Amino acid sequence: MKFRHEFKHILTYAEYIDLRNRLKVICNKDPHAGENSEYIVRSLYFDNYNNKALLEKIDGVNRREKFRIRYYNSDTNFIRLEKKSKINGLCNKQSAPITAAEVQNLIDGQHEFLAHSTADLFVELYYKMVTQRLKPIVIVNYHREVFIYPAGNVRITLDTDIRTGLSSLDFLNSAHPTIKTGNNIVLEVKYDEFLPEFIRQAIQAGTRSHSAFSKYAASRSFY
Repeated sequence: MKFRHEFKHILTYAEYIDLRNRLKVICNKDPHAGENSEYIVRSLYFDNYNNKALLEKIDGVNRREKFRIRYYNSDTNFIRLEKKSKINGLCNKQSAPITAAEVQNLIDGQHEFLAHSTADLFVELYYKMVTQRLKPIVIVNYHREVFIYPAGNVRITLDTDIRTGLSSLDFLNSAHPTIKTGNNIVLEVKYDEFLPEFIRQAIQAGTRSHSAFSKYAASRSFY
C-alpha cells in the first residue's frame, strides 16, 4: 500500500487568484479534467451513529480512515467507492468501481450485495457497515481545478464553491439543491517522495501554515 504526502491550506480570494495564475505557468493541466482543468466533484460520505469519522478528524486522530462514493461532472456512469486512510500525516486512497444501482441500494440500506463481491473494498465496507454501523451520511459538492507536475508525481488542486446536501441523500441526482458551507477556498498539495523546490516556493508552502480544514466536517456542521 503506497502512501503519499498531503497537506492543505485555506486561501483568501486574492491568494487564490495569484496562485492560480502562477500554477498555470509552471504546471500541466490534468488531461482527464474538463475545461479550465476543472471537475465538479460530488461525494457521498459514510459515518456511523456516533460520528466516528467526524470526531476522529476533529480530534486529529493519527490513524484514521473514511469511506466515500464519488463521481465527476454529473456522470453517474463512472462512480467509485473510495477508502481514504491517513497514518502519521501520510495518505493512501483505495478505490473500486460501483454502479449507480449499487449506490442506490446502499442509500436504501441494502448492503448485503457487498459481502458477495470479488472486490476487497466492497467486502471491507460490508464488514464495517455491520460491525461499526457505517451508513451514507452527507453529500459534499465542490469545484476542483487540477494542476500536475510529473517530477514527484505532484498534484495540486484548488477547491471552490464547497456545498453540502444537508440531510438529503439524493446523491445520484446532481441537480438536487445544495447550500454553500461558507466561502472557503482550499489548496491541496499531494506528492510522493519529494516536492520540487520551485513548486514549494510557488505555493509558498514553507510560510503558509497547514490547515486541518475538512470539506466533510464543514458539511456536517450544518446539522
